[in-house]
Amino acid sequence: MSNVKSSPPSPYETYDTHPTHDSPEPPRPQPHGAETLPCGVQGDTYRPAYEAGADAEAGRPAGPGGRGGSRRAVRRRRAADRPGSLRRLVPQALVVAFLAGGTSAFVAKDKAIELTVDGKPRTLHTFAEDVAELLADEGVAFGTHDVVAPAPGTALTSGDEVAVHYGRPVRLTLDGHRREVWTTARTVDGALQQLGVRAEGAYVSTSRSQRIGRVGLELDVRTERTVTVMADGRTRTIRTNAATVGEAVAEAGVTLRGQDTTSVPPTSFPRDGQTVTVLRVTGSTEVREEPIPFRVRRTEDPSLFQGTEVVERAGRPGTRRVTYALRTVNGVAQRPRLMRTEVVREPQDRIVKVGTKRLPTSVADADGLNWAALAACESGGRPNAVDPSGTYGGLYQFDTRTWQSLGGRGRPQDASAAEQTMRAKKLYAQRGASPWPHCGARLRG
Repeated sequence: MSNVKSSPPSPYETYDTHPTHDSPEPPRPQPHGAETLPCGVQGDTYRPAYEAGADAEAGRPAGPGGRGGSRRAVRRRRAADRPGSLRRLVPQALVVAFLAGGTSAFVAKDKAIELTVDGKPRTLHTFAEDVAELLADEGVAFGTHDVVAPAPGTALTSGDEVAVHYGRPVRLTLDGHRREVWTTARTVDGALQQLGVRAEGAYVSTSRSQRIGRVGLELDVRTERTVTVMADGRTRTIRTNAATVGEAVAEAGVTLRGQDTTSVPPTSFPRDGQTVTVLRVTGSTEVREEPIPFRVRRTEDPSLFQGTEVVERAGRPGTRRVTYALRTVNGVAQRPRLMRTEVVREPQDRIVKVGTKRLPTSVADADGLNWAALAACESGGRPNAVDPSGTYGGLYQFDTRTWQSLGGRGRPQDASAAEQTMRAKKLYAQRGASPWPHCGARLRG
């Protein structure tokens, strides 16, 4: 039995179909018992030699070209052993190895990621290195009020989940305080939970299942509060989400009538724990007439001696009509409140003439008399004294007619003490002490 064993051809074998004359082909050994085909019979050039050997071992006759196939297989092995064949095989092997390594690197960079944008998930494959690159590749924009999880700079590995939650503006009025907030929740109920608003028992201006679009919405929320209402001697405590104090009072079963009001403005927002007192008010009006004081106008008169003032026109007060509002609160009278004023009669000014004429220095035969004693006897030394009948006045108790006959103006009691003494001296020069029958003797005392 021959010691030469056939090997299956390599998939990278090359076939040298044109041997050179310089290198004669060596003798081709034949497998043991292989049949040589007659001349002119064409063999199966694509049938490997090991298949022919398998036929012989199975007791089947070798197919056409069986011996030729064995020879070609041996020839191919010899060709592969030649140095030229090795040079052609090495680049092809390198190409296969490069392709195999590149495919492995390609597969290693590809990642399967689940991306959820505003609640809508999808699975995709990406070569992005981190979250920001993934979102940029997918055209997903985000702003300062949006939430990206994990953070944009986080590296990605296959199987990661990335979520983008868009922010939505909510113009929230919470218990009377208005402000704008941002939420990533997509429903009103979710927004209330995210904002930490206690929704149990609260008034919400829209359905809690209402979806919030990207443009946001207006939302009015009034939480449940405890308010105490005191009215008519009774105290009522209620739980309410009323918008005003007036509404809370009505919910407590208290009715406001007429001028009734509350201790805080009825339109104000009721706070938690607040106590509101109902004020029962009754009111009326009162009209009063009040005087308007007159003014005094003084004018200089050179015909009057200095220190003398004469009233040319007496003043007259005016009158005004004043209307007051009178109120009682819970039975207690309040201070009247001025409502309106109207003038019924204008006041009239008082006009007073003031003397500027210089007094004479002496009166003949009268300067040496005791005029102080006479004045003390007649009037107690008071220049403005008037007797009980109103007829006589001044230091020396002149009557008006005598006073004016001596050059005096107005009433004697309105003149100065110096003028009164000067007029008294003139009277003495005319009539002696007779005008003062009871006190005239004091002049010489």
